[in-house]
Amino acid sequence: MTTVGIIGSGHVGSNLAQAAITHGYDVVLSNSQGPETLADLVKNLGPSARAAMPAEAAAEGDFAIVAIPIGTIDQVPVEPLAGKVVIATINYFPQRLGHIPEIDDGTTTAPGLLQAHLPTSRVVRAFSMINAAEMSGDGRPAGDPKRRALALAGDDPAAKELVANLYNQFGFDALDIGGLDESWRVDAGQPAFVVPQNLAELKANVAKAERSA
Repeated sequence: MTTVGIIGSGHVGSNLAQAAITHGYDVVLSNSQGPETLADLVKNLGPSARAAMPAEAAAEGDFAIVAIPIGTIDQVPVEPLAGKVVIATINYFPQRLGHIPEIDDGTTTAPGLLQAHLPTSRVVRAFSMINAAEMSGDGRPAGDPKRRALALAGDDPAAKELVANLYNQFGFDALDIGGLDESWRVDAGQPAFVVPQNLAELKANVAKAERSA
């Protein structure tokens, strides 16, 4: 049984936990407040879920999902995630959380900041361009005309393959848009962000992205 370590158990983390469990994964959830605060969530998710501290969730996961505010990246445990695939759902909302100059000037991206914090992990941006509630409820079988497409970006081909397979299991088509340096193309404010779209529409929206958006 594959175990997913989830760091951050708000709307995004909890919905991805539900989707993972539905598709046969075990999950270890964590947050910054402590496992006891996740008791109700774990109860609702059932026997395939349990709560732990972030370091334990990171250590126990065969791969990890980081679903936290961009300003708390420095709290993600580094050593337990060494060598592992880490899915970054992190978005950049400067109007809410303040500006980060190196993102504004194009030096890095939101998942790029996480990759810099986790130098030996393999970070892939995914699940960052869909509303949380739709992560566990909007998937459809392959070939369904209403099946949505989601983008992924990362610098490690094997890590991206894992995420593409996860998208497919959860009921979404996958579009690889390149390395982490291209992940800005699905940032908040870009044409592809939180828009229901099929694969062809997603490709078109990614191509229309503008860095100054």
